[in-house]
Amino acid sequence: MVPPSRVGEPAEAEVVTLSPAGRRTRLAASSVVLALLLAGTLWGTDDSFPFGPFKMYSTRADTDSPVVSTRVVGFTGDGEEVRLSGGEVGLRRAEFEGQLPRLVDDPSLLVLLADTYAEHHPGAEPLVEVQVVQRHFELTDGELTGEWTDRVLVEQELEVGP
Repeated sequence: MVPPSRVGEPAEAEVVTLSPAGRRTRLAASSVVLALLLAGTLWGTDDSFPFGPFKMYSTRADTDSPVVSTRVVGFTGDGEEVRLSGGEVGLRRAEFEGQLPRLVDDPSLLVLLADTYAEHHPGAEPLVEVQVVQRHFELTDGELTGEWTDRVLVEQELEVGP
């Protein structure tokens, strides 16, 4: 038994068909997106995301190649090492590593990190140098060997006030 329709009930929505121009527009837009995805997959880099491969998830590293850990350190006048990475200066690791080419090209940018550290730690001893250090941890069959080497990628001496 079908219930009787009530007065004022909305009727079923009508099917709307696209005009030929609308179909062509949708087809063209879809073709452009698919072409960008294909081009990004073949020639893209992580910077082309979402139209390129996100390689950190689509590839794997050799189990015998070293793992690289990048850190920023400052040095006080008496040689004490102060950690500037890991949120000490308000910059997350991925953000910092994305800026490495700029820092290598212009080491004076490291002064900004030292200034930010001084603002966040007003009572701390002033820094005289800032370095970006990459530590290479050696692996064998994906296991740490306990051996590592440090490489200073870029460094900047700082002016110390009177």
